[in-house]
Amino acid sequence: MINNRTFKILILAILFNLSSLIHAQTFNIKIWPDGAPGAIAQKDFIESANSCGSLPCWKNVSSPELHVYLPDEKNATGTSVVIFPGGGYYIIAFEIEGEKIAKALNAQGIAAIVVKYRLPSDEIMKDKSIGPLQDAQEAMRIVRRNSAAWKLNPDKIGVMGFSAGGHLAASVSNRFDERLYNTKDKISARPNFSILIYPVISFQDDIGHLGSRENLIGKDPSKTKIDSYSNELLVSHNTPPTFLIHAADDTVVSPENSIRYFDKLREKNVDVELHLFQSGGHGFGLGKDGTTESSWLSLCMQWLKMHTY
Repeated sequence: MINNRTFKILILAILFNLSSLIHAQTFNIKIWPDGAPGAIAQKDFIESANSCGSLPCWKNVSSPELHVYLPDEKNATGTSVVIFPGGGYYIIAFEIEGEKIAKALNAQGIAAIVVKYRLPSDEIMKDKSIGPLQDAQEAMRIVRRNSAAWKLNPDKIGVMGFSAGGHLAASVSNRFDERLYNTKDKISARPNFSILIYPVISFQDDIGHLGSRENLIGKDPSKTKIDSYSNELLVSHNTPPTFLIHAADDTVVSPENSIRYFDKLREKNVDVELHLFQSGGHGFGLGKDGTTESSWLSLCMQWLKMHTY
């Protein structure tokens, strides 16, 4: 028999578990449970989560996932952001540009979905140049399909990308309706808004990040290939409203990427806001102490309110 004390403990445990369901939740979902399109089976290609110097990162990603962070229901706004961390299409900086960002967004009542996308490799992909974008398109569709279950507004699902992840976020913002795989439904992959933080936008010789370019489309791509992966050349009236952040002293990804994208968005009458900070360098995540770029999240939240809630 259960005595009174044990019974009370059980009741408290049940109540605690029930209350946790209405607070922030985290879980993972495979993007391609039946196998990714265009995948090549390779037993020796081993995925890892380790340290790239002092930076926690994912390497050799072949089994892409969504890491879902849902906010406390009491504060949830219904808005969600699909996050693409950077890493030059060679690694994925999942902590500084993924997990930490997700938790900061949750604190604002925004659901965050960190994408562990496939890193381009001829070893595991028939066409490495489209693998990450296939994952990005399907990530958007999965979030939209699950919007009711996750209590999200399907018309308030945006993307956020950092560095090369910014290139991927900008790519899905412009190539959302490009047919790259057989879809099981007609769910749209178009983001409702786009937030790009020190993004690689262009693959052009003068301003492009050549490491990201080589990793994604090869060492000696044609001019046609370079142009088709330079997002400033892909902007249309259907490109979603965009918020851009860059540091003027970024020596890794030229701020001209954001400036040129800003100009093209304005030409197409797409709502756009650009904040170019004096300092901060590259890869600052939520921000560094003592530099003004650390205010970008607050500015972003103000912009989001204008466009979502």
